[in-house]
Amino acid sequence: MPQRRWILLFVLACMAGGAAATLSSPGMARILWIAAAVPVAALVARDTLRTLRGGALGVDIVALVAIAGALALGENFTAALIALMVAGGNALEEFAEARARRELTALVSRTPRIAHRQDGAGIADIPVADIRPGDLLLVKPGETLPVDGTVQDAAAVLDESALTGEPLPVTRAPGDPARSGVVNAGSPFVLRATATADASTYAAIVRLVQAAEGERPPMVRLADRWALWFLPFTLVAAGAAWALSGSAERALAVLVVATPCPLILAAPVALVCGVSRAARQGVIVKGGGALERLARARTALFDKTGTLTTGAPRIAGVEPLPGFETDEVLQLAASLEQMSQHVVAVAIVAAARSAGLALSLPADAAEIPGGGLSGTVDGRRVTVGSAGLLEAVGLTLPATGAAARLAAAAASASWVAVDGTVAGVLLLADRIRPEAPRAIRDLRAAGITRLVMVTGDRAESAEAVGIALGLDAVHADLAPSDKIDVVKAERATGVTLMIGDGINDAPALAAADVGVAMGARGAAAAAEAADVVLLVDRIDRVAAAVAAARRARFIALQSIAVGMGLSALAMAVAAFGYLPPVYGALLQEAIDVAVILNALRVLRGGGRPAALPASAGVPRVLEDHVRLRDLVERMRRTADRLHAPDDMRTAELQQISDELRTLLLPHQLAEERRTFPELARRLGGRDPLGAMTRMHDEISHLSARFGALVDGMDPEAASAAEAREARRLLYVLDAVIALHLAAEEELLAEVEELPVR
Repeated sequence: MPQRRWILLFVLACMAGGAAATLSSPGMARILWIAAAVPVAALVARDTLRTLRGGALGVDIVALVAIAGALALGENFTAALIALMVAGGNALEEFAEARARRELTALVSRTPRIAHRQDGAGIADIPVADIRPGDLLLVKPGETLPVDGTVQDAAAVLDESALTGEPLPVTRAPGDPARSGVVNAGSPFVLRATATADASTYAAIVRLVQAAEGERPPMVRLADRWALWFLPFTLVAAGAAWALSGSAERALAVLVVATPCPLILAAPVALVCGVSRAARQGVIVKGGGALERLARARTALFDKTGTLTTGAPRIAGVEPLPGFETDEVLQLAASLEQMSQHVVAVAIVAAARSAGLALSLPADAAEIPGGGLSGTVDGRRVTVGSAGLLEAVGLTLPATGAAARLAAAAASASWVAVDGTVAGVLLLADRIRPEAPRAIRDLRAAGITRLVMVTGDRAESAEAVGIALGLDAVHADLAPSDKIDVVKAERATGVTLMIGDGINDAPALAAADVGVAMGARGAAAAAEAADVVLLVDRIDRVAAAVAAARRARFIALQSIAVGMGLSALAMAVAAFGYLPPVYGALLQEAIDVAVILNALRVLRGGGRPAALPASAGVPRVLEDHVRLRDLVERMRRTADRLHAPDDMRTAELQQISDELRTLLLPHQLAEERRTFPELARRLGGRDPLGAMTRMHDEISHLSARFGALVDGMDPEAASAAEAREARRLLYVLDAVIALHLAAEEELLAEVEELPVR
């Protein structure tokens, strides 16, 4: 048991013994009350001397003077009561801090110590510090992953709630990465270590937590300074009460009620509660100082790629140049890109496979400095890369025409050259994060008045995202040093926070008043430079952290103001002789308890919304959305190729019509019967899903028209009018379905957290 609680128990025992001995042995009662007061006075004196040696003056000297004065005046019971007040306040502070740090302490206490390494045919228990990259580790059910690694052989079911706050287990397939600190919620599996324990995710989180626990925030230091002003004021007030009344008892009463516990305890407890509450949301704030600055932020700056967008590009279109076909360009590029793990390469290969193209195995594949790839595919020399890269190897890109205009308008573009001739361009899009619009709204609601993008991407791409999200300003084509200049300019107008995820964001994160790193998959350099680290890959947690910080700061100031106001009022009452020392001690203890309990209110609320019941079928809805997005992509690609009757691909059109009937329409019917009623009950209102139902009706109507057009179509006799109508319906369905999926996920996210897809 901690020392403070032992002292409190001793004081309570002495006071109980003194109360029992009051009638039978008054002398023994006085001795017991003195025994209760003296140890506490000795400890306060020791702490005061230590503070004085450090060049400061401790405000606990008020309590020391009060105990000494009570003993000198023979007010032994009052002295014991003051000692109880001090001991109880210390124990209460200890309890409050432990309660406030619970989320942080839980993170640190879960650090694994032992790992099970496969050595030959056996398994050996080793210290976690001995793990090396490449080791095969057995993770048993219920165990915490000791290091970062990749799942081997069989899928793993992992509980990531301790790090991310996501309540539901996730499944990681063989080859998928798994972070240290998560718990095996399924069967035993084998993990191949990719880092040592010190270099793993969880060790970095523990270091962040320890840094957060050790910092004294500006508000706490300010409270200490206020308390020092309060000390001479108290002594002067007590002296004046004695001098004017001639009663030392009044002076003692003033000292008793003047203990500035509300000032000393309220700020640190409230701010630590705020840090702990943010940790519950999957956000590590590096101490109360960062939390206090976060609470005062008025401007938020964002990187684009990986922060406001998913950072996982997809192929939005293929534009061939004369002499080449769309499928030909995509097939050759994807065949070559199979040899690369770059995110753009992965997107190109996925698009080709989704289109049903047969990929060939390339030869002589080699990386080109600057982010390109070159090799031989089916006897043809293929190069894929950016415009600058192809120009650097002597190829001339078209300056005008559809390909040039589309490449300029796209988020980014990869050009394809075949046998020394530019064959076409792959148009790439980077989806805005599904939770980003809500995060922007929540930040504005939390008091952030200016939202700015700072990115190294092209201006056209950045402006499109900025307009879609309603940002106040967009700064594009920036080098890391340019980002710092923008951050410094914004700081001149108020406290700023910068959110980013890459190595190039680290300088800007360090330059901002509060740097926020997307630590779930962002660069380690960004996390080290940041004041706040998001353990879950969701930008909406920034708004939750800002809200928690503002609530903590407000309650801290409220507790200080109310507590000190009550103490000042009690001092005035005591100075006029209406509050005897004994009752003053009881009143002050009540004020201390009230202040601490008020500070602990920061921990209330802030939980994630409860999930809809299983009957709502939300997991099935989200699975269908993934398949529907694939269908929408195929619809768009098919429509892009429909320019004349000769382009009619009856089999593709019929397959799309069949999937609209067998996937889309049953999906909508299931939503109307299962999901929408539960969602409507949660949202409230007369008909909160009326617009969604109307969109269902329109999609069903368009699907029926498309089916009627396609069913029985003869490709040999198709007219230009039929080709135009098929293309028009595909484009309209593409737009309406995509909008409907986004709107539906936004509504679902209002009542429960959805996985980022």
